[in-house]
Amino acid sequence: MGFLQLLEVASAPVIQVLLISAVGAFMATDYCDNLLSAEFRKSLNKIVFFAFTPSLIFASFSKNVSLEDMISWWFMPVNIGCTFLIGGILGWILVKVLKPNLKVQGLIIASCSTGNMGNLPVVIIPAICDQKGGPFGAPDDCRNRALSYSFCSLALGGVFIWTYTYQLMQNTSLRYKAFEAAEILKIPSKDIDANAEARLLKQNEGYAVDTENQILVDQGPSIATKNMEKCFCHRMMETLVQILAELMSPPTIATFLGFLFGGVKWLRNLIIGHDAPLKVIQDSIQLLGDGTIPCITVLLGGNLTQGMRSSSIQPLILICIIIARLFLLPAIGFFVVKAAANFGFLPLDPLFQYVLVMQYAMPPAMNISTMAQLFDVGTEEFSVILLWTYGASTIALTLWSTFLIWIFS
Repeated sequence: MGFLQLLEVASAPVIQVLLISAVGAFMATDYCDNLLSAEFRKSLNKIVFFAFTPSLIFASFSKNVSLEDMISWWFMPVNIGCTFLIGGILGWILVKVLKPNLKVQGLIIASCSTGNMGNLPVVIIPAICDQKGGPFGAPDDCRNRALSYSFCSLALGGVFIWTYTYQLMQNTSLRYKAFEAAEILKIPSKDIDANAEARLLKQNEGYAVDTENQILVDQGPSIATKNMEKCFCHRMMETLVQILAELMSPPTIATFLGFLFGGVKWLRNLIIGHDAPLKVIQDSIQLLGDGTIPCITVLLGGNLTQGMRSSSIQPLILICIIIARLFLLPAIGFFVVKAAANFGFLPLDPLFQYVLVMQYAMPPAMNISTMAQLFDVGTEEFSVILLWTYGASTIALTLWSTFLIWIFS
């Protein structure tokens, strides 16, 4: 397959995402009477989270995943952990070199370490299978495997996001608010010098000194210290609660049930196959799940419009995040996956290796925006990061996908 054919196969899914996202972005503007408003996007996102995505996950896993598949995919959670670890190290290096303000430091590390492990792979990776001349086998079989890999990535990535990234954003918020409190409590030195003589005179004349400001200053460091020094047990409980909440989320429950029905033969025979007695249930779930990909792509475009209204982050920081997240991290990830394949840790399916490398190449996760709003830190800044990284990812994903298809073909 020539380079132009490879480029055509690799770019088609990205172009599809761009076109549908453009529809979402247009619907979120005043030209469409703000049809895809922020409130409507929240409601639609809840529908996708509670109904569409779990349905598609269950339908895909129960039909295409067996017990042997589950065992052979053991390296995927390890690989996702590597994306967070290596990306976090790259983000930490950027923070040390660029020395941004405290509010942006956590966003830089989160953007470099936390990729979009769910929505974007679900859209892009299966679309590769629909292109003529693809290297991953028959289109229908390839698409079913791609959906299974993508949803497994979504479920596992969610656990990492709501533990590691959640704690990172929470700590950033606490540090920034403690810093703000300390700044507010500071008294300008000019005022102190100007009033020093007056206070001394009041003391000499027998008046009580107004020590309110001094008390605040003295208490400032202790307040900040108390905010920073949380009990270790309390932190562990918060982490466990977040993990439990993630494990009880509808997509994770659908993943577990999909694995159960796919791995247990008699359960599988109840809903899968032409003679299955409960086939209508599987068909209904599949029909509901078919709305997932269009909705999440339209939502992606609508959410990115927030970054058009702000420019509160330095261009150098944006450029460094794009280079680290979309080019350096995938390059390192490619060698990690190749090393794992050489040691025999991976199944022989080249599509599985393709998915593992693409996990390193995804732009930052949308969930970071949710956490920024939750902890009230860097919401505007991250909307700008999101806009520019997703814009750059259209080129980066196309190039990486072209390269990987050439490697695995």
